[in-house]
Amino acid sequence: MGTHLITGAGSGIGTAVAERLAERGDELWLVARDAGRAKQLADRFPGSRTLVGDLSTPDRLSWAMSKQQVPDRLDSLLHIAGVVELGRIGELTPKAWNATLAANLVSPAELTRLFLPQLRVAQGHVVFVNSGAGLRASAEWGAYAASKHGLKALADSLRWEEGGNGVRVTSVHPGRTATPMQVKVHQQEGKEYDPAAWMAPESVATTILMALDLPRDAEVTDLSVRPSG
Repeated sequence: MGTHLITGAGSGIGTAVAERLAERGDELWLVARDAGRAKQLADRFPGSRTLVGDLSTPDRLSWAMSKQQVPDRLDSLLHIAGVVELGRIGELTPKAWNATLAANLVSPAELTRLFLPQLRVAQGHVVFVNSGAGLRASAEWGAYAASKHGLKALADSLRWEEGGNGVRVTSVHPGRTATPMQVKVHQQEGKEYDPAAWMAPESVATTILMALDLPRDAEVTDLSVRPSG
């Protein structure tokens, strides 16, 4: 049985991954932005543990984690939470940039720093759920793509730094997936949303578990998955 710390377990891909891990009896530690959300996650995943930490304020994560019981070992740290705010570069404000970078890049970096000792103990696995936007940027996706390009750089550097400690690092780059984030994107794009047109979160979860379950003599470094058809 593995021990996993997950951000973003409240919806979309994060929920699908947490469900799969819970079904096979693994131990879950779920990060929630506040106490109310933590209770919802605990009710949704009986037997799981919750940690309260707001990814919008990465400079407070160290303090928040120091006030709570945390796992003493981790087989994986799964960075799945994220935010998106579309807009042209000439219109995006520092507030939009800072909010996007805080949640999508700085908080994953900080949580990784905080939990590296537990990952080293278990020779664990850090998974960054990135995006196709982490490989290429399009008009009006500048802030989001910048955060995801940075997330890939974070993963690549971490892999070089921690490989000698037995820590594996994987970036997963999903295409458009039928999640609440996708609903927001379509609203910002002014387009009608049809979830059947995109990948199910469960499909992305399958790719993540494949990377986690790979034998110890191999490592998936980068994995892209796209809607078929």
